[in-house]
Amino acid sequence: MSIMKSLSDNIAEAALNYRAARQDMIASNIANVDTPNYRPRDIRFEEALAQKSAELYGAKDATLQMSQTSSAHLSGLDTTNQTKGTTFFRDGHMARNDGNSVDLDVESSEMAKNSMMYTALVAAMKKNGDIFKSVIDASAKTS
Repeated sequence: MSIMKSLSDNIAEAALNYRAARQDMIASNIANVDTPNYRPRDIRFEEALAQKSAELYGAKDATLQMSQTSSAHLSGLDTTNQTKGTTFFRDGHMARNDGNSVDLDVESSEMAKNSMMYTALVAAMKKNGDIFKSVIDASAKTS
């Protein structure tokens, strides 16, 4: 039982770290709302979190290997050890005359969503800890 607890804690801890990094990235976008030619950035960490989960729980590798028909062909990049989220520019919004494309409405809603997910993760970790604490307390009373 303690092995499963430590595995789930590792996943939750990684998710909290990714959510904190995303919160910092969104805050940076908001801070640069008046910076000329600034493009908003974001982090996509779901793939990294899924990889971490597969690594911890021993899921089988579901990657498709690239075939090489000639030894002169280049091999693909090895992305299996990528543990960081993918950083990308969140474009698609009209840039102002100064070239800045930060949309405060989008950034505010993304920050709110990210904060709710962070709060939900903290609550889940607390609930998980409370369950184990109640089991320990109950077992101490039966002795």
